[in-house]
Amino acid sequence: MGQPHPIQPVDVSTMRAEYEANGIEPEDLHQDPVAQFEAWLIDAINADVTEPNAMVVATVDADGQPWSRWVLLKDFDGRGFTFYTNYESFKSTHLTVNPVASLSFGWLELRRQVTIAGTVERVPASESDSYWEVRPRGSQLGGWASHQSREIADRSVLDRQYDEADHAYPDQVPRPPHWGGWRVVPHTVEFWQGRLNRLHDRVRYDSDGQGTWSRRRLSP
Repeated sequence: MGQPHPIQPVDVSTMRAEYEANGIEPEDLHQDPVAQFEAWLIDAINADVTEPNAMVVATVDADGQPWSRWVLLKDFDGRGFTFYTNYESFKSTHLTVNPVASLSFGWLELRRQVTIAGTVERVPASESDSYWEVRPRGSQLGGWASHQSREIADRSVLDRQYDEADHAYPDQVPRPPHWGGWRVVPHTVEFWQGRLNRLHDRVRYDSDGQGTWSRRRLSP
């Protein structure tokens, strides 16, 4: 077995790209941040951005330690932004202890990002059932096979558990009781547009808790 190649130092301090893009004004954006988010998501889809519904979900554990990971957005509407996961995973444990989260979408090809902060709630079982039914069979079996965030000896453990699930459910695969959705109910949504000289545009929406949103420009 050959020796690993030595790690070459990388100077990230000089890595820089100028962001040339049209700016945004608060009054030009939709009054509803969810509608504005949808417009930007459509732009990202039309621009062939890789995984345009991918987002970073940040949670806080019982010790106050923040954690973040990539997750796929699977639904959004006036109630909030929904993703699905194992309810016994680390992130679900965090959300149970501290029911708050932040979401970040980064559409780098468009020099855009959206950051969302809010409280969280479990979606009704009926909604989790509806989404589960449209998942590919392989993904359904994976939901049974993976005891998410648990330590395992090696990859063969996952393969064996997947085969066991495949044998146990030769036809329809039921939704595991430990699997379902979380909805982030936003109280703050920020839209960021990259501009030249790092003088980026930032527009922040804040909810009054009664369905009305205010908009304001922030300094970059």
